[in-house]
Amino acid sequence: MSTENLLGDHAAVTKRDASKITRRNRMLAVLFGVAAAVAIAAAVHWLIFGRYAEETDNAYVAGNVVPIAAQVAGTARAVLAGNTQYVKAGQPLVQLDDTEARIALGQAEAQLIRAVRQARSARISNAMYQAAVKARAAELALAEQALKARSDATVEVVSGEEYARARESVEVAQANLAAARSQLASGLAASGSGHIENDPAVMQAIQQLKLAYVRVARTTIVAPLEGAVAQRSVQIGQPVPAGAQLMTVVPVKQLWIEANFKEGQIRNLRIGQPVSVVSDLYGAGMVFHGRIGGLSPGTGSAFSMLPPQNAAGNWIKVVQRVPVVVSLDPAELAAHPLRVGLSMTVSVDTHQRDGTLNTAVDPAGGSASPAPDEDMQRAESLARRLIEEND
Repeated sequence: MSTENLLGDHAAVTKRDASKITRRNRMLAVLFGVAAAVAIAAAVHWLIFGRYAEETDNAYVAGNVVPIAAQVAGTARAVLAGNTQYVKAGQPLVQLDDTEARIALGQAEAQLIRAVRQARSARISNAMYQAAVKARAAELALAEQALKARSDATVEVVSGEEYARARESVEVAQANLAAARSQLASGLAASGSGHIENDPAVMQAIQQLKLAYVRVARTTIVAPLEGAVAQRSVQIGQPVPAGAQLMTVVPVKQLWIEANFKEGQIRNLRIGQPVSVVSDLYGAGMVFHGRIGGLSPGTGSAFSMLPPQNAAGNWIKVVQRVPVVVSLDPAELAAHPLRVGLSMTVSVDTHQRDGTLNTAVDPAGGSASPAPDEDMQRAESLARRLIEEND
């Protein structure tokens, strides 16, 4: 092999290596440029958005779980709703046997009718007593007039015996008038003001009628609000004691999020700050929107069944978490229903930090004024009708 061939091969190898080095340098430059751009973009994003965001995946859907219990004892005659069924407010859920309750209601109606008629009879008797008082007063007036006429007469005209009889007639008339007045007073004291509704026996009968009517009404157990049925435990023919829980109703349109933030994240949270929520159920494609409704007055461990005792000698600091209530947009919740207990990822935008930490918002939509008891109103209407028919 000649020296020229070796030099040619060496030159070719040197030329090929230089091109690779140049290409590699370009790739590294591009890579470092992209990394620098990404780093700058991340830094800008953190300065503008990231440092104002507090995020946690320790968040779950919460809601009211309303227990449905029997208010009176009975045997389940019909079960009208099952698990997962959606019910409206006032819709019957369970029907108990109401035979004994209806018999008691009939007895209460009869007792009220008897009391009304007795009160009416007493009112008529009082009218008779008033007439008797007037008659006795007239008799006394006549007796006094006769006595006065005999008092002015001479002994030749009126004998002493006749005068004595006249005086005796006045005394008898006075006694009869006093007796009539006492009888009238006794009758008025027994009947009160004379109005049927104020008669003690009638008032007691009305209350017994209301009690019996309410017991009949409570044999039909209805949904107190709109929601889905869960945890149904009652079966047809099952004896149900008073107070026994039969099922639960979950108002799925009134749900909220309970997010457990670390104590270091709470410093920038304020009530009313906007919140973005992603559910594991729908994925990142569906983002729920809401606002912070309130912060718990204590950590989760403080309200646990067995609170920690940190006075022990082997104490180890553990980062605590504070429950934060997040109210959701009702329209989004209606379009994409959630379920109690679902896992959520919560991100809070803390740009607005001038809010308060003390004013809480009810996530269930606020407390409504108590509605009038329809069963009591119907019972009162029944009592008035019976009184009008028998008075």
